[in-house]
Amino acid sequence: MMTMDIVGLLIALLFGTVIGLFYFMGLWWTVQRVPERRSPGLWMAASYIIRTAITILAFYLVMGGQWQRLLASLLGFVMIRMILVRRLKPARAVIGSKTSNQ
Repeated sequence: MMTMDIVGLLIALLFGTVIGLFYFMGLWWTVQRVPERRSPGLWMAASYIIRTAITILAFYLVMGGQWQRLLASLLGFVMIRMILVRRLKPARAVIGSKTSNQ
């Protein structure tokens, strides 16, 4: 019985990472295409609504009525966010040779 609980939580964690990839890569894809849109505000709003609705539905399905699975999937979601923020952030521009702390 305990093994089934752990397996269920690991599966929920895995699905949470997939949900996170969908949400945050969808956000990245949307932002990349904003300059080519005539109505960028509408583009961003539509993307947000679609991504959020699908993400909430996915969490609900993964949860299966168990808050522990929801928590595990949220952990996977946040882990993916942290990974993608580190990987997709632009390199910092070097403005000068002196730092502001000197």
